[in-house]
Amino acid sequence: MRRRDFGQTPDGNVEEVVLAAGDLTVSVLNWGAVIRDVRLAGVSHPLVLGFERMEDYLQRSPFFGAVVGRCGNRIAGGHFEIDGEAFDVTLNEAGRTHLHGGARGFGVRLWRIEEVDESSVTLVLDSADGEEGYPGNVRATCRYAIEPPGVLVMEATAVTDRPTLVNLAQHSYFNLDGSADVLDHRVQILADGYVPTDSHDIPTGDILPVAGTAFDFRAPRPIRAERNGAQVVYDHNFAIGMARSATPRPAVRMTAGGISLDIETTLPGIQFYIASKLGGLQGGLDGRSYGPYAGCCFEPQYFPDAVNQPAFASPVLRPGETYRETSRFVFGRA
Repeated sequence: MRRRDFGQTPDGNVEEVVLAAGDLTVSVLNWGAVIRDVRLAGVSHPLVLGFERMEDYLQRSPFFGAVVGRCGNRIAGGHFEIDGEAFDVTLNEAGRTHLHGGARGFGVRLWRIEEVDESSVTLVLDSADGEEGYPGNVRATCRYAIEPPGVLVMEATAVTDRPTLVNLAQHSYFNLDGSADVLDHRVQILADGYVPTDSHDIPTGDILPVAGTAFDFRAPRPIRAERNGAQVVYDHNFAIGMARSATPRPAVRMTAGGISLDIETTLPGIQFYIASKLGGLQGGLDGRSYGPYAGCCFEPQYFPDAVNQPAFASPVLRPGETYRETSRFVFGRA
């Protein structure tokens, strides 16, 4: 385990912890609980997108590697009700949508390093009642641990003193072969249904079958898929289940360049995003620049806008309850 100063933010000093065990080395920042870098033994390139400097994270990061919350993904109109009480949270996406916890969500906050050893680190964040409009004081924890030979485990918990929303999504961008884009990566998503969205990326409330559509990844296939002469833009939630699972269940498999990534999670949804909006980001790992489709995200989470959608599993957390999430990212050889 190595620990070093990584940079400064207006809130204080940022530290990087480098974990290693088996074939895996993982760099974690206490800013945003960010997974900055992932390396597999014998592979010369990074397996995630990230930056070399803190300044780039502050100025231009599209949530690279962050744990987003208090409620990840989108809330329509930034409005919701809990037990008949109305709340309005920050509109930080085109003035119409609440995205990833707002302007000062968990993914851009300093977390406290509580415990650290050679292969694991535990981070803690205290979020005050009223932050970004959310009710309740929340304490969140995120523990990253490497299980040899190549498993990165994320365990997240949260407690509250008032009914609130908690939906912590790990937002790493993966690229397994170091190519300029991931469109030829082969992906399998173990979901029979997906969540369609409107023109503002808000769920319609339906869950539609993937069969016979461009969203059918039940059998492994390339991300590359054209419709009307253009790449299908995936930024959609896939229904791995309709409720939280007590233990992690298989959700995703991706392969490229002889490397594999398998993802298991206790959460019911996976947001699949292929980074179509990236463009000209300089200062990446090993001097890389990142353009459209340079990586893809598989974000374990409750469904987007779930608090406003009665058919979706609820992200409401109440006093006396504990939010619990486990996601496993298994790297290996294809």
